Amino acid sequence: MAQHGISDRGADHHGHGPAFASHSHQGGGGGLAFGFATVLNLGFVVAEAVAGMLGNSVALLSDAGHNLGDVLGLLLAWGASVLVRRRPSRQFTYGLRSTSILAALLNGIILFIVVGGIAAEAIRRLIEPAPVAGVLIMGVAAIGMLINGATALLFGASHHRRDLNLRAVFLHMASDAVISAVVIVVGGAIYLTGALWLDPLSSLAVALFLVIGSWRLMRDSIGMAMHGVPAGLDADAVRAAIDTTPGVAAVHDLHIWPMSTTETALTCHLVMPAGHPGDALLAALTETLHRRFGIEHVKIQVETGDPAHPCVLAPDHVV
Repeated sequence: MAQHGISDRGADHHGHGPAFASHSHQGGGGGLAFGFATVLNLGFVVAEAVAGMLGNSVALLSDAGHNLGDVLGLLLAWGASVLVRRRPSRQFTYGLRSTSILAALLNGIILFIVVGGIAAEAIRRLIEPAPVAGVLIMGVAAIGMLINGATALLFGASHHRRDLNLRAVFLHMASDAVISAVVIVVGGAIYLTGALWLDPLSSLAVALFLVIGSWRLMRDSIGMAMHGVPAGLDADAVRAAIDTTPGVAAVHDLHIWPMSTTETALTCHLVMPAGHPGDALLAALTETLHRRFGIEHVKIQVETGDPAHPCVLAPDHVV
């Protein structure tokens, strides 16, 4: 529920605007989808690793390693989707919503670690080429493309795209489907030409593709973990919307940060020389911030701008 803390330095009075407590998009993937995707992908990881060892293919082994990272990512995202629904406690007054941000960040870290492993093994195979079973590679990769594509569809609905945690899952699965398609082509080329260097070279290309495709996810998750303004939210536009509120002479101590991968919080001080504007105006401002910018949790402190009692947080450089 949005809260408005209205204070004149000495005392606080709290009014409540429209309730935005029902965040149905949290954990939108659903336990069934996560469970199905995890079991399906874990089974494929085992099968792909065995096939990679039998076929002596670094492409299959590296893809199995990447898919194992995706399974860990699925488990992280699943756990976060459950924890974000935990009620606030005395210790965690915002609940455990930030676990979705941590899960997205860890997903990005896991992905980059896996990419490093893929690149290292591919370079070794470029130096020391080894026989590869092209037909086996093609068959396993085709199965992987179907599994990864089906999993991506589970998390690819438009209402999931705003959740960075679920977007991380979708990105992993969709990129895996593309990678599997590449591996099919490489397997066919090796079978027809006998060019063993295509196997490690394709792995390096896959590693580069993953780095490029995952950079935005990593950047956004780091920004959220650092309490930065969520990507796609214009802080200047938010300030302008507050500035134009009737009776507001100035705005300071404005902070916008993510409570989770789907929820945004805002606090600010409003200088209103005429005094408290009434709950109706604050409720309308809260509704505007929610409707225009998707900000769910708002807290506003009203001040009159009395020069005898200046706000110590008024300068922009003070936090």
